[in-house]
Amino acid sequence: MARNEELYNAICTGNRQGVVDITECIVADSGDVVETLMGSMIPAMRDIGDRFARNEVYVPEMLIAARAMQAGLDILEPVLAKVGHEPLAKVAVGTVKGDLHDIGKNMVAMMLKGAGFDVIDLGVDCTVESWQGAVDEGAAAICLSALLTTTMPYMKTVVEHFQGSEVKVVVGGAPITQAFADEIGAHGFSDNANGAVKEVEKCLEIAA
Repeated sequence: MARNEELYNAICTGNRQGVVDITECIVADSGDVVETLMGSMIPAMRDIGDRFARNEVYVPEMLIAARAMQAGLDILEPVLAKVGHEPLAKVAVGTVKGDLHDIGKNMVAMMLKGAGFDVIDLGVDCTVESWQGAVDEGAAAICLSALLTTTMPYMKTVVEHFQGSEVKVVVGGAPITQAFADEIGAHGFSDNANGAVKEVEKCLEIAA
């Protein structure tokens, strides 16, 4: 797909107003909104995520880029719906019961949206019932976040709830390790937002 370099660069640099202006012009000119999303916006966020993983950019830059991307998505989404464009899959994200921290969870949610997923953001202090409700709404994967060691055991509770189902569970957060993820039977683990997106893609067998 052709890449709109101006839009791509605006997202990468976190130029929110630039993203809005360019996206509005594309829509006004009846441009190809699917190509805009798949050829320019998603690759830009993937680039930012890869640079974050290489420590070339940091949390503030990634958040600014993600918010710029979201401003463009807000404009595109009604048009995408009209042309019948379907998201890659529906994914639910949230911080587990007892934990009220949301910065990491918010980053994962924004990166998933930027990668083309339909995201259900459950917020913080999420119970098994919250996750089940998201699955009932069509979530094929759920991303559990925890910052406190005291809330880590609840991840196991959620994982056990979905054992035997087709729902994929990805876990992450400061105290979480691959060993812990393996121990509780999670399908995926990542210690950063970009990696979480890749884990979801892997679990759902979606080509990057």
